[in-house]
Amino acid sequence: MMKFHIVISLLAVVVLAGCSTTSAPKSNGGSTLSKLTGGSKQAATTGVLAALGNGLIGNNPSLDASDRKRALQAEYQALEYSPAGKTVEWKNSSGSHSGEVVAAQPYQVGSQNCRQYTHTVRIDGTPQSARGTACRNEDGSWTPLT
Repeated sequence: MMKFHIVISLLAVVVLAGCSTTSAPKSNGGSTLSKLTGGSKQAATTGVLAALGNGLIGNNPSLDASDRKRALQAEYQALEYSPAGKTVEWKNSSGSHSGEVVAAQPYQVGSQNCRQYTHTVRIDGTPQSARGTACRNEDGSWTPLT
């Protein structure tokens, strides 16, 4: 009878262990935030932003590579972290180019989270706005819908 109780107790421990959770997030080589902000994983930053392509700003010849990166980082920040309607701003070092991204409420398409968003870019004070939609990939990157 004692063996029966031990076996049942061990079985209960095994079953309950399968139901436990941890509060630590899954890691895939660095947090999404460190990927975005250029933490120690520069290649990962490129991967998360690369999924956005040229984003809503397109391949505007008035923006240099640094401006594009700031703009894409703002798009990613708005899509991944910002509450609906909150503005994420960016500005180049000279202040001649800037922008703001505003994402709407997330919604589900199948198993993916998607968001509509607006990106307004100011080049020498002249605003240009574009609207689009992007869906979140399993790796944390966002892909614009075309």
